[in-house]
Amino acid sequence: MKRFLAVYTGTPDGSRRAAWDALPEAERKKREGEGIAAWHQWGATHGASVVVEGGPLGKTLQASRDGITPIRNALAGFVVVQAESHEAAAKMFEGHPHFAIFPGEAVEIMEVLPIPGQ
Repeated sequence: MKRFLAVYTGTPDGSRRAAWDALPEAERKKREGEGIAAWHQWGATHGASVVVEGGPLGKTLQASRDGITPIRNALAGFVVVQAESHEAAAKMFEGHPHFAIFPGEAVEIMEVLPIPGQ
């Protein structure tokens, strides 16, 4: 089995987020409940493939040769899964509640490769 990092993406100032924020509070709460239930169902369906549960991501600090700087990016959360192939891992996220119910934009799935020389 191969391991894959799946990164949930979304931008706070994107159109999907603006539409979500514009919903009446009662409708937004209803959708949140539906989304959480759907996310739990996704976890139940794919739980045997989840290697690292991951979670939501907070604010970002970037460390570089220029020092430490606060930055913004589109990374919203992550999970690590295992699958036989890249395509099989990606199929786990078809219709995922992150973008099907919540205002997330996508899930990016990439293989975690072995460290060279180890």
